[in-house]
Amino acid sequence: MTPAEHIDTLEAAGRGLAAVAAEAGPDAEVRTCPGWRVRDLLRHTSMVHRWATAFVAEGRTAYHPDGGEPALDGEELLAHYREGHALLVAALRAAPADLECWTFLPAPSPLAFWARRQAHETTIHRADAESALPAGLPGPVDPPAAVDGIDELLRAFHGRSRSRVRTDEPRILRVRATDTGDVWTARLSTEPPRTERTGEGAADCELSGPADRLLLMLWNRLPASAVSVTGDASLVRLWREKSAVTWS
Repeated sequence: MTPAEHIDTLEAAGRGLAAVAAEAGPDAEVRTCPGWRVRDLLRHTSMVHRWATAFVAEGRTAYHPDGGEPALDGEELLAHYREGHALLVAALRAAPADLECWTFLPAPSPLAFWARRQAHETTIHRADAESALPAGLPGPVDPPAAVDGIDELLRAFHGRSRSRVRTDEPRILRVRATDTGDVWTARLSTEPPRTERTGEGAADCELSGPADRLLLMLWNRLPASAVSVTGDASLVRLWREKSAVTWS
């Protein structure tokens, strides 16, 4: 996906999140994030959007901490969220291709990084908001965005030294999107996972299913039963226990 496509995804996901949050109400339980209500989700996502906007709009080249979550609620909180989301979209659309600022994952450029990261951040949190509706289930994600989100999670987040997805003996976890044909092979060991876009060779465990279900399962927003699991299910349990990406 291009930065422009990521920004479009961010815009649509952010608006969708706001609409669902308004429908569910601030007290609704966010089933995908135990202990959270919709107000907690809006406060967190508002903070993340404004934090990201500062790097893009101000060209900050070193890490700066976030400004903290807003002490708002109800309609005032929802309006604050919508404003912050719109500011982020506008900042990314206005940013030059040669933008220089701080990033924390590999990317072709800072603009590409922030557009991609915030597109997927907001897509996952839109799914969180959807879990607060009576049906309790996240809705679909467009397959191209889901594939890109899986790629970011496996190859960028879990390519970092801080990934806790590790095994005492070498193991291979394969992820196969049945609707798009995309395949990833994650080589697990005592070191951070090394993931390639290939389906060659045998795997100890394979996860397969539509790209959006895989994305949400890998982000621990859907149970493992949402996809097909073949082979050693202990690798699925390892993923569920060790793969969480947390705010710090």
